[in-house]
Amino acid sequence: MSIADHVEFLRGEGESLAAAAKEAGTDAPVPTCPGWRVRDLVRHTGAVHRWATAFVALGLTSPRRIEDAPELDGAELLAWFADGHAELTRTLASADPATDCWHFLRAPSPLAFWARRQAHETAVHRMDAEAARGLEPTPVATEFAVDGIDELLCGFLARRSSRVRSPEPRLLRVRATDVADAVWPLHLSQDPPVTVRGTDGAVATDPDCELSGTAAELYPALWNRAPIPSVTGDAATAALWRETARVG
Repeated sequence: MSIADHVEFLRGEGESLAAAAKEAGTDAPVPTCPGWRVRDLVRHTGAVHRWATAFVALGLTSPRRIEDAPELDGAELLAWFADGHAELTRTLASADPATDCWHFLRAPSPLAFWARRQAHETAVHRMDAEAARGLEPTPVATEFAVDGIDELLCGFLARRSSRVRSPEPRLLRVRATDVADAVWPLHLSQDPPVTVRGTDGAVATDPDCELSGTAAELYPALWNRAPIPSVTGDAATAALWRETARVG
């Protein structure tokens, strides 16, 4: 997906998050984020948007902490969120493709990283806002779902901080049933998982466990927002995934 594609998804997902938050009310609990209410979700996402904007807009080359959101609520909080979301989309859409700034996952460029990361950050939290209404979240588009699964498996869970580790080697396969080349064989060991997106032929031997479903079903499930659609194979490997595959 291109930077422009990610920016457009970011734009739509942010607007949908704000609409769902307004409909649910900022005092509504968020079942997918235990302990949070909608105001906490909106404050968090709005603060992350401003944090990301600063790296690109100011060309910051070192990490910095996410600043606390202001103690706003209700309509004022939603207006604050909308302002920050709009500024982020404007910044990403107009930035020089050669912009150099800090980023924390491998990407074609820093700008490509931030456009992708903020699109998926916002989409996942849009699902949280919709869950607060007591309704099933709207599925994401297939291409976007595959992209987000790839970011999670090849990016986040491959970091040194990853808790997805096994005392003995195991092979876990994630497979989107509706996209031919959306298969990720995850080699689990005492080190972070190693995987490369491929096809059904990418795994020569049967995996110990497979997590499967359509891309749109797997996307919220792998981001811990829904149950895994289908789990086959070794129950211990599936349990290891459920217990350790968390992104903070």
